[in-house]
Amino acid sequence: MKTTLSHFQIDNILISALKEDINSEDYSTNAIFTDGQLAKVELIAKEDGILAGLDVFKRVFSLYDDQISFNIPTYLEDGYAFSKGEVLLEVVGNIRSLLSCERVALNFMQRMSGVATLTKAYVEALNDPKIKVFDTRKTTPNLRLFEKYAVRVGGGYNHRYNLSDGILLKDNHIDAVGSVKGAVEKAKAYAPFVKLIEIEVESLDEVKEAVEAGADIIMLDNMDVDLIKQATELIGDQAVIEVSGNVSLNNIANYRGLNIDYISSGSLTHNYRSIDLSMKNLTYLD
Repeated sequence: MKTTLSHFQIDNILISALKEDINSEDYSTNAIFTDGQLAKVELIAKEDGILAGLDVFKRVFSLYDDQISFNIPTYLEDGYAFSKGEVLLEVVGNIRSLLSCERVALNFMQRMSGVATLTKAYVEALNDPKIKVFDTRKTTPNLRLFEKYAVRVGGGYNHRYNLSDGILLKDNHIDAVGSVKGAVEKAKAYAPFVKLIEIEVESLDEVKEAVEAGADIIMLDNMDVDLIKQATELIGDQAVIEVSGNVSLNNIANYRGLNIDYISSGSLTHNYRSIDLSMKNLTYLD
C-alpha cells in the first residue's frame, strides 16, 4: 500500500534541488517576461506511463511561489495510467515562477513515474498475486524516499529502507564469520529481538544451514528455477522465502507459481527510464 510523502520528509530535498537550478536568479526567464504576468501551462504526457509524484510536482512550485494553483481532474492521482498526448493538468500563476520551476518539478515526476511504470510492468509480467515484487537499496543517492514511494505506486513493495531498518547477512558477512550458521548466531546475539534476520544463500547446503540456524527470511540468490524448487521444499514454512539476483522483466514470469513469498530486483530503482512529460502551451491570462 502506498502512503503519501509528507512535506517534513521532502521539503529540504526539493528546496536543495531548486537552489541547485537557481543559485541567484533565472536570467533567461527574467530577461523576457515581466514579473507579475499571469499565465497557465499544460502538463502533457509524451508517452504512455504510470503517474507518480503528483504531490511532489505541486510542492516544488508551491515552495517557490505559494500563489501558484493547479487545475487537476478529480480522477488524476498517483497510480493513474496515462496515454501519450494526454493533457494531465494545468499549472496557473506568475509566468516567471512557472518557467523557473518547470525543470525541477518535471525532473522529480519524470523519474518517479519511470520507477512506477517499470514496477507495474514487473508486477504484470509476474502475474502471481501470491508473490510480492520488492525493491532494494540500489537507489539514487538522496532520492531513495521518492524512488521507493514510486515502487509502491507501481504495485510493488519496499524492502528495508536502509541499513538500520533490518538485518540482511550477505556473502561478505558470511565469509567473515566462516559459515551461514555462525553469521545467523552472531546476528541473533547482537541485534534487538524485534529485528528479523535475513540471510543470503547460494546453495542447498547453505539453505539447510539457514533453516537449522533459525533465520527468519532466507534469500535464494542467483538460483535457477529447479534449484529454487528444491530449496523451497527444504525450507517449507520454517522461514519467509525471497528470490533475488538477475531477475529481469524478461525472465520474471519464470518464477510464477513457485512457493516463494517475494522477489526483489534492484532494476526497479537503478535501471528505470524516465517517462517523457512536458510543460507546453503557455498561455497568458487576463
